[in-house]
Amino acid sequence: MVSRETSPARTKSFVGSLLVATPTLQDPNFDRTVVIGVGHESDGVLGVVLNRATERKVAHYLDQWALLAGHPAVLFEGGPVQPDAAIGLGWRKADAPFSEAFRPVLGRLGTLDLSRDPDEVAPLLEGMRVFTGYAGWAPGQLESEIDAGAWMVFDALPADPFSASPEDLWSMVWKRQGGMLSAVAHYPADPAMN
Repeated sequence: MVSRETSPARTKSFVGSLLVATPTLQDPNFDRTVVIGVGHESDGVLGVVLNRATERKVAHYLDQWALLAGHPAVLFEGGPVQPDAAIGLGWRKADAPFSEAFRPVLGRLGTLDLSRDPDEVAPLLEGMRVFTGYAGWAPGQLESEIDAGAWMVFDALPADPFSASPEDLWSMVWKRQGGMLSAVAHYPADPAMN
């Protein structure tokens, strides 16, 4: 079990932070998930789950964006809210000019306006992923869940949203925390089977 005392200091905004589910979180929508915050407004926090790749090809749903989608070029389950909505997360080139099609989240990471022409956005990007749905929390809800020990807040690394092994991201994030927190990476999926 992870105590809230081990959680890094709170930030005013969760945008760009990783919200990592602890083993105590009982919601199957978020079991062993790594969520990156992409919006924090007065009406709450919005994020996308980074480590739930589907087998559905981007080309089948958003054909025009398929060539820009990184490996694996599949849709990711971004969360249980509005599962028919699509959110693009992109890595902007260092020398790319400003564009209203790209909303910064953290450094060169940002959300993409998928209603734009992909040919307009392609020169700006080094990579992207497409998420269906998102994770959302009402004002104060996420903070309450953190206080209850359901989530830990960690700094994101630039490669996290584009991990070549998204299914391993949860354990990788825990391992790199060091100390006792790194042991959580080995917590059994079903403690009763241990």
